[in-house]
Order: sequence, then C-alpha cells, then structure tokens
Amino acid sequence: MLHISPEEIAETLLMVHQQHLDIRTVTLGVSIDDCAADTTQEISARLYEKVTRAAERLVPVAEQIEREYGVPIRNKRISVSPVAGIAGRCTGEDLTPIAEAMDRAAETAGVDFIGGFSALVHKGVGAADDALIRSIPSALAATQRVCSSVNVASTRTGINVDAVARMAHTIKETAALTAEADSIGCAKLVVFANMVEDNPFMAGAVHGSGEADVVINVGISGPGVVRAVIAAMPPEADLTAVAEAIKATSFKITRAGELVAREAARRLGVAMGIVDLSLAPTPAEGDSVAEILEAMGVERCGAPGTTTALALLNDAVKKGGAMGTSSVGGLSGAFIPVSEDAGMVRAVECGALNLEKLEAMTAVCSVGLDMIAVPGETPAETLAGIISDACAIGVINNKTTAARLIPAVGKVAGDHVSWGGLLGAAPVMSVSEWSSAAFVRRGGRMPAPLSSLRN
Repeated sequence: MLHISPEEIAETLLMVHQQHLDIRTVTLGVSIDDCAADTTQEISARLYEKVTRAAERLVPVAEQIEREYGVPIRNKRISVSPVAGIAGRCTGEDLTPIAEAMDRAAETAGVDFIGGFSALVHKGVGAADDALIRSIPSALAATQRVCSSVNVASTRTGINVDAVARMAHTIKETAALTAEADSIGCAKLVVFANMVEDNPFMAGAVHGSGEADVVINVGISGPGVVRAVIAAMPPEADLTAVAEAIKATSFKITRAGELVAREAARRLGVAMGIVDLSLAPTPAEGDSVAEILEAMGVERCGAPGTTTALALLNDAVKKGGAMGTSSVGGLSGAFIPVSEDAGMVRAVECGALNLEKLEAMTAVCSVGLDMIAVPGETPAETLAGIISDACAIGVINNKTTAARLIPAVGKVAGDHVSWGGLLGAAPVMSVSEWSSAAFVRRGGRMPAPLSSLRN
C-alpha cells in the first residue's frame, strides 16, 4: 500500500497550481501479436478491435483520477507492439491501411497519439521491416495520431548504417508528403539506438515483446517545479546543494507518478508497467528544461557549462526518482526537444545553441537530438550522418539515443515552422555544409564496441 502523507499532498497541489506539475502521459501498452494475418485488411480489422477493446476505459479512468487527486494528466496514449512483427505474411503490400486502422482506434479511444508503427532493424532488415519502412511516409501523411519509430543500432550489434541511410531517405519522403503542414509527418517519426520496450513517450512508444499483454506506463514531468526550486536557492549554494535539491524534488514528483500508475492499473484491471522519470518540457512558459540549466547559472542554454549542468540534472533526477518508485523504466532522464521547449527556442534564436552543442548534450541526457527543424534542402546523406552520430553516442555509452529531425520543405536556416499544441514551433537550424555522403555510402554495419562483450 502506497502511503501519501498530508504534507506531500499539500506540496503536490502547490506544484500543480504554481509550477506546471503534471503527469505528462498515461500510456496503455497493448500487445497485438495475435493480430497477425495474411492481408493488411485482416490485420487492420483485428488490430482495431483489439486496441479499442483494451483502451475503451482508458480516458474515463484517467479523467476520474485527475478529478480525485487534483493532478493533471495531460495526455492519454496507446502503444502497440511493433507492426512489422505482425506483417510477415503480407510483405508485398503497402502497410498504410494498418496505420489508418491504428489512427481510427486512437480516435475511438479518445487518445492523442498511438505509437508502434515500428520496426527493429539494428542488425538487418527483414521483408516485413522493409514493407513497413516503405510505408512510413504515406502512413504518416494519411494519419493524424500515428507515430512511427525504427531502431537502427544497439550496443550489442553496432550501427546498421544501411538502415540509417534508408531512414534518412524515408524522412525526406515524409517531409515532402506533409510539406503543406511544415513537414509535420517527421515530427511523428523517430530513429533510435538502443530502443527500450516500455517507453510511454511519443513518438517512440512501443509495447515490447517482454511485456504483459496489456500494461499501464506513466511518464512524469515537472521542469517548472525543478526550475522554481533552483531559482529559490541562494546564489552561493554550491552544485552539491543544487543536486540534493533536485533529488528531493524528483522524489516528490515521482511519488505522484507512482500513485497515478498504480491507481490507473488497478482500476483498468491491467498490469502496472513503469514510471518514466523523464523531465518533459512543453512550449508553455515556465515549463522548460533549458530554463533549469539557466537557473543553475548558465547564462543561456548552449553556453559553456551547459553539458555539465544537464549531466547534473539528469543524474539527480534519476537518483531522486529511483527512491520514489521501484518501477523505474522507459527513458528516464531530461528531454531536450527544441520545438517543445520555449527556453531552447530562445537559445537557438539568439545563437547560443546549435546542432553540434545539442549533439554533445545527447551524451548526458535522455534521447538527444529531438524535434529539430533543419532546412528542407538538407541532403539525405547529411541527415544520415547526423543520425549516425546520435546512434554512435548511444552505442558506445550503452544508452538510448535518438534523432527526430524535420527537414522542413521550402524553409531555410532562420525561418520558422509551427505545428501547434505539444509539438510547438521552432526556428530552422543550420547544418554543416560539409558532406558525409562518401562515408554514409560505404554502408554496412559499424561493429559493436568491445564493451558489448559482457556475457
């Protein structure tokens, strides 16, 4: 039995009303392994029925918990097991109808996103994986709520550079098909290294093969709470004191997430999965990871010291959160999505933050190169080089990294794109003029590092 004291309740209500605390997402993970069939039409029908039946009470239950406990739950979402895993018998077909069935199921359930139009190709691309990747551009152009992810690298296998190049071209195609909406399709597509099986956050949420049939995963938030705590500290407080304050705050935030996860799982009659400790920003003022780093004393996010400040934040959040729940999972760190963080946007606009600095920050944060708009004319080989660099950080350091790049058609560096809602808006960032084409075209697989030999 989880005991929440009156003092914790009072502190939580203060954080909700004054510091933007919320539960960022309650995500229902659903196995669709039993939806395999000979045609996309059969798969679509089975998937729609399975998902809508599993998720029919998700939104009402989440809203009931919001009302009873006073903690906002901003997003209700669904993740399914990777679609490529059930499409092996219809590899000659376009898999877009399956994505459309996912979209209808999400609409029926009343959720904002559904993830799992996904494939794992870190060691090789099978026939079903190939069909799914070919279908991604049309699937994301034809749907509003479907998110897609592809894992192209892992510490145990290295980097599948052929798959990286393939995904770079897929991103370009997706951008072209959704050009009229600032290439929004790419905002729903992420390329991973070391993808996890229990991530509740989009666009990379999938229901892993090691999970129960149906689970509840919760993603917490709270950048505004952490920033307020640091801003209230005296300027002479050293970094050890700052880390301790973040740990204590993360513990309190995580307790709210643990309570919501347990209650949602109990009321839905499903297994409780994990609590993801990630600090996830929003475009709202005061809800920014960049502003946390600036509250520590970095004049503007991207200045020297930014990576150190982010490393401190990430580590302290994990230490405090791990004391608040025994079910830590997902990505569990600090997100730095440019378009979704008002402080990041300001840092890019004033020239303090560039793509290279974001890459360095990837080494110490959760995921990394996230929601970055680049010029529409950026060559696919350059995108592949950027993705492979993010993957290399993940593979060598045995951590999850990813790239969500949006080559905005018709836009150049300094222009702006806007998608609205949680996806936000962002300046288009410049990329290096130097080419990585010859390197990427070598293809093959970057071997796994020596650190992968752990048996």
